Amino acid sequence: MDEEKLAQKKEEQEKEIKKIIIKQAMNEITQIRKLSLWIFLTPIIAINLCLIISQNPEFLENTIFKVDQIGRSGFSIPYLDGSLSISRASRTYPQYLIFKPAMFLTAAVLYFYWTTNNKLVNKLYSSNIDYKFKTFGILSALFLILHSIFLGIKFDFQIYKLFRRIVLVLFIIFELIAQGMLVFHFYKLKKKIEKFIVKRVLIMKLILVIILSFVAILSLPILITEGNTHFKHALEWNYFIGVIMFYLFSRFFWRNVL
Repeated sequence: MDEEKLAQKKEEQEKEIKKIIIKQAMNEITQIRKLSLWIFLTPIIAINLCLIISQNPEFLENTIFKVDQIGRSGFSIPYLDGSLSISRASRTYPQYLIFKPAMFLTAAVLYFYWTTNNKLVNKLYSSNIDYKFKTFGILSALFLILHSIFLGIKFDFQIYKLFRRIVLVLFIIFELIAQGMLVFHFYKLKKKIEKFIVKRVLIMKLILVIILSFVAILSLPILITEGNTHFKHALEWNYFIGVIMFYLFSRFFWRNVL
């Protein structure tokens, strides 16, 4: 009887400890929901606002924000026809006044997103380490900053052009790795956090990461060859939306714990 009572008491203590850990994790969950929305909205508003300015330069014609000729374009839907790249729509004056600060802000919020998720996962695992998803997530934010800094700077060196492409590719690779690793951890923890998550969103996040990875692999032969410009531009717009959709899913992945 004493052994049964001790076992029962131990089980009750373990349940109480789990409840305390979950309550402590609620603060991180609330922060993650807010950060996720910022990461999704900031870049999507920025790139589409740059696109609108590029296609309607006459609105700013007689102001100090007169649109550079290179940054002007006719009406199109680049998501479908690939008529221009995000770079062309965003790298010239005055669009870069919107795009660059937005990307810097996104990178800063990404840093807090990945560090907050690391804190949350540590509490759920009862550990105290820096998980690899945090490292790759912060690296992706760093390369986003580098890409934004060098966007629009012209140097007629082949090595410089190669460097810009590598920076952008590394941002995408590190972002996908970080997203995939984080989804993996939440999938392992799904029983512990099932009351606080929407399970179908977890599956949606997993499917999104798989699709993005497959698209990147399948598109690589086309991307490294000359030509197919419109396809590359359309892929760029849609892929960017795909990457930040992960954070919109994160917003709805966690239930409102307040």
